[in-house]
Amino acid sequence: MPYRYLDEIATADVAFEATGKDLEEVFASAAEATTHVMIEEPERLERKQKVEVRLSNEEADMLLFNFLGELVYYKDAKKLLLRVDEIRITEGDSGYSLEATLSGEELDPKKHPLGADVKAVTLHMFKLERTEEGWKATAILDI
Repeated sequence: MPYRYLDEIATADVAFEATGKDLEEVFASAAEATTHVMIEEPERLERKQKVEVRLSNEEADMLLFNFLGELVYYKDAKKLLLRVDEIRITEGDSGYSLEATLSGEELDPKKHPLGADVKAVTLHMFKLERTEEGWKATAILDI
């Protein structure tokens, strides 16, 4: 799940670009990039707690925006850091639907070296687009 940070776009915030061969992969890559901003080593998260997320939106880009917002919500409201286990996105007459299983554990600064405190995903320059290789998302996180 590739992603890279875009230092030249935002100096006071964190910008990243995530890619994937399909919507599921680009959403998972964007989620990983977001979590990696919050803690330095997301791979150290133990999958102790599971969370089911169901979202829908008429537009795929706003579905991604809302999905990343869920990660920020769980971190702030529940002190829970999450990674994607499974994700399924379907397109229907009324837009896109997402069903995801996330898992992780409570934030423990002794165990999880902290990164930046992500306050929100911003709409500034937010983009999800189809490419020749699949999909690409660009996002800026307010820290």
